[in-house]
Amino acid sequence: MDRSLSPWKVLKSVMKHRRPPGSRSSSSSPQNAWSQNPWPRPNRGDEARRTPSDSGSVPAESGSQLIRQREQLGPRESEAIPTVMVKSRSLHPLIYRKRIDNAGTAKAGDLVAVYAPEESQPFAYGLYNSRSELALRLLWHTSQLPTEHTWRARLQTAASLRRDTLKLPSQATAWRVVHAEADGLSGLVIDYFAGVLSAEAFSLGMYQRGALLLPMLGELLGAQHWILRTSPQFLSQEGCEPPQLTSEGCPGNVIIHEHGTRFRVRFEGGHKTGFFCDQRENRRRLADFCGGKSVLDLCCYTGGFSVQAKTLGQAEEVTGVDLDEDPLRVARENANLNQARVRFVQADIFSYMREMIRNQRQFDVVILDPPKLIRSRTEIEDGTKKHYAMNRLAMRLVKPGGLLLSCSCAGLLPEPEFVQLLSAAARSSGEDIEAMGGTSGPRSFQIIAKTGAAADHPILSGCPETEYLKAVWMIMQ
Repeated sequence: MDRSLSPWKVLKSVMKHRRPPGSRSSSSSPQNAWSQNPWPRPNRGDEARRTPSDSGSVPAESGSQLIRQREQLGPRESEAIPTVMVKSRSLHPLIYRKRIDNAGTAKAGDLVAVYAPEESQPFAYGLYNSRSELALRLLWHTSQLPTEHTWRARLQTAASLRRDTLKLPSQATAWRVVHAEADGLSGLVIDYFAGVLSAEAFSLGMYQRGALLLPMLGELLGAQHWILRTSPQFLSQEGCEPPQLTSEGCPGNVIIHEHGTRFRVRFEGGHKTGFFCDQRENRRRLADFCGGKSVLDLCCYTGGFSVQAKTLGQAEEVTGVDLDEDPLRVARENANLNQARVRFVQADIFSYMREMIRNQRQFDVVILDPPKLIRSRTEIEDGTKKHYAMNRLAMRLVKPGGLLLSCSCAGLLPEPEFVQLLSAAARSSGEDIEAMGGTSGPRSFQIIAKTGAAADHPILSGCPETEYLKAVWMIMQ
């Protein structure tokens, strides 16, 4: 694939090469290509714990050095701070390897001073990792060396936004405290769950400082426990896969409250930090459309939308569908916590949607909230096709006048192109849907709202990557 292609250009190419009416169906069509688990889970076993240095491809620190927790946030007083020379100044927090001229003696995970050509003072400080394509994450645009007080102040500012400005403790006991670049801490997200801080590190430098930063933030919020894990792509992106770390006595699960509804958050085996706080306000808003209605929640995970549709929305009938057994087990527990009758089905959503179309079943409200389908530019083509294929089917399951809430958390799929994709999915028709017994003609929709992540996931000016979640609310015609 040409990496310069946008998701919309990819989709137009897909539409151009769709088979004409009357042609024979093919298992390679976008509608059938991902019928079996379109988002495989990463291998977390011993094989995945190898680092590139194990094969001799990168002559850098040993694996044990890479995954160690640092004793302090910056260099020791007796040590000179490593320096990195970039090709030009940048206000963007993310610097790729090709833009670095010289990294001197900097090691993976080091806090470094960043210089531009012909300048005698650093213009920024950040975390460096030679093993990553995203080799430099800028944290401070200043010539002053950051101290422990500087790090603490950054955490204090993030905590104050959620606690004092947004007043989130009055709404929920689960919210995001640190949102990576948007809070000036690139490579780290931290969620607060009823006294436990659950962190996910995307940067080796942030992982190495987790055991220092999390207790520091815990003091500010009164949280006694913390858990630190790495992102699923950490091995391929950062060059190693460190173990999960927890504070002594950290519970394996907690019960949180969101708009009066209770949810159990299990830290072991869950996605990300354990619960998706970014959809909190969208879950509350959806409830307004559910009174006495039939609701289908596709990719329901641990039942956030499903349970709120029944508990807050008083839906007549709710069905949640997900492929993974473990989240569904938690989803059923969440329904029971709230005495909510919800039917949960373990199934691939493509197979399930086709079966519903064959049975001529439609719903008043359909939620489609898949996991992240585009994690890098190399995945734009496949991810765009998946979004198109699943929306094309989901739209056939919405009653005329009903609501479809379609979401994407892929930052590389911009909102205008996501909306174009939805329009193309609605207009499409073909013998494959007709063969299932569904309506083969095109559909249309009215967009009544476009929303994003909750306010505890702020967007940083100049860093569009921090605006990732798109939720399009459509009345299907």
